[in-house]
This record gives sequence, structure tokens and C-alpha cells, in this order.
Amino acid sequence: MSPWRLRLLIVALLTVATLGALDHTIVSTSLATVAGELGALAQMGWVVVGYTLASTVLLPIIGKLGDAVGPRGVFLVSLVLFLVASLACGFAQDMPQLIGARVVQGMSSAGLQLMSQTIVARVTTPRERPRYLAIIGAAFPVAILIGPVVGGLITDHWGWPWVFWINIPFGVGALLLALVAVPKLAGFGRRRFDIAGSVSFAIAMVGLVLAVTWIGDPARAAASVVSFVVAGMAFAAFFLIEMRATEPLVPLRLFADRTIAAGTALSAIIGIGLFSITAYLPTYFQMAYRTTATVSGLVPIATVFGMLVSNLATGWLVGRTGHYRVYCIAGTALSAAGLFVMAVLPVGLPLWVPMIVMAVVGVGTGAFMSLVIAVVQSAAPHRDIGSMTATVNLVRQVGSTVATAIIGGVIGFGVAGLLPAALDAATLTPQFVHQASESVQAQVAEIYGGVFSPVFAALAATYAAGIVAAVLLPARRLADESEPAAAPRSEPLTA
Repeated sequence: MSPWRLRLLIVALLTVATLGALDHTIVSTSLATVAGELGALAQMGWVVVGYTLASTVLLPIIGKLGDAVGPRGVFLVSLVLFLVASLACGFAQDMPQLIGARVVQGMSSAGLQLMSQTIVARVTTPRERPRYLAIIGAAFPVAILIGPVVGGLITDHWGWPWVFWINIPFGVGALLLALVAVPKLAGFGRRRFDIAGSVSFAIAMVGLVLAVTWIGDPARAAASVVSFVVAGMAFAAFFLIEMRATEPLVPLRLFADRTIAAGTALSAIIGIGLFSITAYLPTYFQMAYRTTATVSGLVPIATVFGMLVSNLATGWLVGRTGHYRVYCIAGTALSAAGLFVMAVLPVGLPLWVPMIVMAVVGVGTGAFMSLVIAVVQSAAPHRDIGSMTATVNLVRQVGSTVATAIIGGVIGFGVAGLLPAALDAATLTPQFVHQASESVQAQVAEIYGGVFSPVFAALAATYAAGIVAAVLLPARRLADESEPAAAPRSEPLTA
């Protein structure tokens, strides 16, 4: 591609990626208002769960489809569906209609996210990919930073439907830009579709998401156990099917390549190690450090800002030198050290201390957040780039979903078990604690510190395992010329 058209393409993909990322974070602030006006508070969580579930289930299917027919058509169809679903969300008259529209949004967002990364892989050299993927990947931390604020402002001043309708003008502009900028990229031929693998994977993911959603509800404990069992059986069936399928949904044969295996493991560690804890940080600082809700948000902001800066910096550096392994090793080590410090950090210190520590964790994670996608893409055959891009994103998303549920359960049961009889965990809010006596505040702070400390330690251990995966990456340089479509390289999983 000519330089000007490549820049135009990156602008189009970045706009679409930002829309998709913002759509996930901007809605969180308006959920209470939406549930109140539609009169369905009990179904409020499904606005988020439906979106996440649809996005996760469709990832490998869309990746395979993009490889077969070409990423441009899948990308444009996904963008049109996303705009139609956004319009339907705003016009929803009840919660089932809204949840249904959000499911379509989640399906289309999977296509936007995946095809953006696949298109970059198809039109750039391996050396260029980290830089451009880092630019597109910046949409996620930016969405975390500004999404809740923008969502609150829109809900307060325009009404909650505009949280979804705001996508329309920007999305139409992005669609027109994409029609011009996204090149026609041929697929690798229509292949036998892995129906059995798709069905077993869908059952497994639905069971897993339902299980982790219900795990904290005592009334649904039995249903959660049944869902875990169903998910486990479906995953087992899925792997057996994929090992025997002629055209598997997830090409397991490629994991014989050391680069692909180690890169995929690093992607999963990001979801487990950092994305899972971010949602609980404000609660931790409100309770343990006795801050207000507004002030407690500074720590996640510092974390995400560190991630953003590091993501862009390493993308630029790898684009210049081609060396990538050192950033993965340094990033996992830095994140492991930061989370270990959080585990031993005494509560009650000035807030700037944990802000700096979590910013270091963000810098470490950002160092390889987008980089591992480019590394895995460079090791995959051209005909499987979409499938492997989907797999890298999938393990990160599943890791985050499962780890978030586990951490939530540990915090909920841990705090409830340590509270004195005079305090009820069900009514223990930050406002209640801040208005309580000094001794009660100190006691609650100590309990939260004691519960979160092993959580931080476990996440530090996760990143420590990531150091091993990073060391297993081959010490290669990304090529600065286009690669031919090649058969996968098989390398032993040894350092």
C-alpha cells in the first residue's frame, strides 16, 4: 500500500476500534439509569453479559470466516451490523429488546476487533505490525479512561439512548472512510466449516460464562455447578473435535510452534493478571485507604495510563529494531514485581504510593499487550492469520472473564467471613464505613488489606509464570519484508 493510503487505513481502523472499545465501557455508567427506566433491575447484568458472551463465542468463528472469504467483507458487514444494533439499543422499549440488541452488538464488535488486527497483518510487514497494532490497541486503554466519564455526561444531559446513538455519526464516517481505505484482500478459498467444533465451543463458552456469572449468587449455586460441568464436558469435546477436524476452528497444530504457544500464553496472562483485578481496585482503595469514589478511580487511571504509554513506546521501538523478546521478558518481570509490592504494601499509605506501583504494573503489561499479537501473526501461516489472531484475543478474554469471577468470589466470601458479627457484609458500603467510628474503619481496612494481599500475590505469581513464557520465545527479529504464505514451523517447547 502507498504510505498515504496506509495512514488512511490506520485512521479508519483506529476510529472503528475506538467505537467498539468505548461501546463496552461507556455503557457501564448508564446501567442503573437504563434498568430503572425499563423497570428490570434484576436483568441489568445481562446487558453486559450478553455483549461479552456473544463477542467471545463469535471470535474463532469470525477469525475462520475472515481467512476463508477475506477480512474486508467481514469487517464492513460487522460495522454495518454494529451501527444497526446501536440504533436498536437506543429504541429498545424493554430489557429483552435491549439485551437482544446488545447481543448483536457484541457479535459485530468481535468482527471489528478481529478484522482490524487481521487487515493490519495482511497489509504490513512483520516489522511494521507492532507499531500499527499498538496504535489500534491504544483504543482499549483510552476507552477505559474516558468511557465511564463520557457515559455519565451523556446519560445526565441527553438521556441513556444517546449512549448508543452517539455511535451512529462516528460509525457512518468510519464506514465511508473504510470503504475507501480498506483494500480488497482475497481469502484463501471456501473451506469445509467446522460445525461440530463451533457448536461444542458455543456450548462450552455459554456454560462457562453462566457459571462464573452465577457463582457468587447462593440461590444459583447448584446451577453454577451444573454449568461448570457442562462447560468442562463441552471443552473436552471441542478439543477432541479440533484434533481430528480437517479444517479446525482453532488450528491446534500450530501450537507446536514455540512462538505461537508462548505468545498465546502471554496473552492469557494479561487477561488473568491485570484485566481481572482492575474492576475491584476502586472498592479496595475506598475501603482500605478510606478514599472517596472519585479519588479511588485515580489508581486504575494511573494503571491504564502506564499501559497506554508503554504500548505505544514498545510498538515504535520494535518497529525500528525488530527485537521483541526483551520487551516481553521485561514487561512480565515488571508487572510481577509491581503486583508483589502491592501484596506486601501496608494499607493506609499516601495514595500516590499504590498509584505509582500500579502504574508500573500497567507499564509492564503495555510492553507486550499488542506486541504478542504481532509476534503470533508473524509465526502463523498466512491462511491462518485470522484464526490465530482470534485465538490470541480469545484466551485473553476468557482468562479475564474467569479470573474476574474467581477474584470477586474470593473478595466477597473473604470479607464476609472476617467481618465481626456487628457488621453485615450485604450492607457494607463505602459510605457506611466512612461514617462509622475510627475503630470500625481501621478494622474494615485491615480486613480488606488481608483479603486483597493474597489476591495480588496470586496475580504476581501469574506474571512470574509469564516470565517463563517470555523466555521461551525464540530470540528472533521481526522481518522487515513481506513473508510468503508458508507451512507452520514446528519447534520444540524448550528454551
